[in-house]
Amino acid sequence: MKTIFAAAAVSALMLTLGGAAAAQTTPETGRQARMAQSAGQPISQADFVQRRVERLRAADANGDGQVTAEEMRAHAQARRAESRAAQFDRLDADKDGSISRAEFEAPRQQARGEGRMGAGRWGHARGGMKQGRMGGHAARGDADRFPIVIAEVERKATEAFARMDANSDGTLSVEERRAAMQAGRAEMRQKRDMRRMQRPAVSSQGTASPSAPVSE
Repeated sequence: MKTIFAAAAVSALMLTLGGAAAAQTTPETGRQARMAQSAGQPISQADFVQRRVERLRAADANGDGQVTAEEMRAHAQARRAESRAAQFDRLDADKDGSISRAEFEAPRQQARGEGRMGAGRWGHARGGMKQGRMGGHAARGDADRFPIVIAEVERKATEAFARMDANSDGTLSVEERRAAMQAGRAEMRQKRDMRRMQRPAVSSQGTASPSAPVSE
C-alpha cells in the first residue's frame, strides 16, 4: 500500500530535491533557461523591453495597465502554487494523485547515480525559494512604489536600451551588456562611498562627531 505524502511532502521537496526533478521546466526555470540561452546572443530592443515588463503584464489582473501591490502579491502566490503543482506532478510517476515513498525518493536516487553533487542541488533549490521570497517581499515592503505603471516601465527600459546600445545598431551585444553592467556596478559603488562619507563619524565614547573639514 502506498504511503501518501500530502502538502508537507511537496514542501519538503522544494527544500531537498534537485538533480533530475529540479532540471525539469517550471514557469520560473523556463524563463531562466530562455535568458541563459540568449546570454551569448545579441538582444533586440523589443526583447529587452519585453523581459522587463512580461511579469508586470502577467500580474495586471484587471488589464488597466497598472500593477498594484495586491496584484503583485497574488501573482507571486500563483507562481509558487504552479511550481508546487509542477513538482507534485513530476513526482507522481503513476499519476494516481498520490506520492509514494519510492516516487519521492526516486529523483534523489537518480541524482546520486549520475554523480551530482549535493551542494549543487541545494544551491538550485535554495536559489529558487529565495527568488520567490524576494517577490513577496517586494510587494509587502515597497508599497510606496505601487501602483507600477507598465507604460512607464516600458519607457524607462527603452531609454536604458538606447544608452546601452553604443553603436546604435538596434541590438545589444555581449560586450555592450558587459560594459553597461560594469558601469552600473561602478555607479553603485560610487553612491555607496558617498553615503559612507556623509555618515557622521562615531567617537570612541559612542557619540557622533562632525566630519572633519576638507583641507584646502
